[in-house]
Amino acid sequence: MKFMITLPTDSPTKTIKELLEEDWLVPRKVRHFIRTRKGILVNGESRHFQEQVYGGDQITLLIEDSDYPVRTIHIGNKNLVDILYEDEHLIVVNKPVGMKTHPNQPDEADTLLNHLAAYLAPVAEPHVVHRLDKETSGAIVFAKNPFVLPILGRMLEQKDIYRRYQAVVHGKMTKDLTINKKIGRDRHDRRKRRIDPKNGKPAVTHVSIAQPQGQNTAVFCQLDTGRTHQIRVHLASLGHPLVGDPLYSKNPKGRLMLHAYELHLVHPFTKEKIAVTATPGLW
Repeated sequence: MKFMITLPTDSPTKTIKELLEEDWLVPRKVRHFIRTRKGILVNGESRHFQEQVYGGDQITLLIEDSDYPVRTIHIGNKNLVDILYEDEHLIVVNKPVGMKTHPNQPDEADTLLNHLAAYLAPVAEPHVVHRLDKETSGAIVFAKNPFVLPILGRMLEQKDIYRRYQAVVHGKMTKDLTINKKIGRDRHDRRKRRIDPKNGKPAVTHVSIAQPQGQNTAVFCQLDTGRTHQIRVHLASLGHPLVGDPLYSKNPKGRLMLHAYELHLVHPFTKEKIAVTATPGLW
């Protein structure tokens, strides 16, 4: 793999070691390989790890495929991939409802990851950054190489990837609110999660009212955390389960009314602002 990255002109001055270790999260083993092979160039010239780089410098990284673990992904159907944004390092796609994000078994091939592998082959391969439930549709980001994967993962943890969801809930909600309730596993049903104030993990969901829909309410949800089934569990805990929810609604007719409508991030290398909208939405 060969990566050519031009540092933004306003990048702070730092050593190559700091750039690889702190900014780009290159694993220690891979950094060792790069150093011993002289696999880093700055403006076309080989440099030592303690030398400094500046805004506007062009960094070239030479990484062997063997530096990262080899994965086997069954190839799916590239025609099932709806691209919202793509560049050399990452890709954002519009996941259809009813499709898994990734396989749970080695021989599964009808998942978004498999179909994306078919689309990217043989030039690149997808890596999961986050996931959407099978019943949820909308924007989801994948890394196109293992180099950028930990950077996107850190951005997600630090809330540097903005995600806003559309949802339709049972009942009439009349005001915006923030739900701050810990979520844990349901001991009686392994498929489900539940509010667990004592042993659960912190979870924060911001809910804003969009419009009434008869006896239901259309809302937007923004996440501060990314717990499994977070939006579904939080809204159900208020007595407003999502319409069509097969796990948390007593009347689960139709599709799950949850859609990852918007996704925003600043590109980790170019610092370009990326904003996508996954259409059509729920209303």
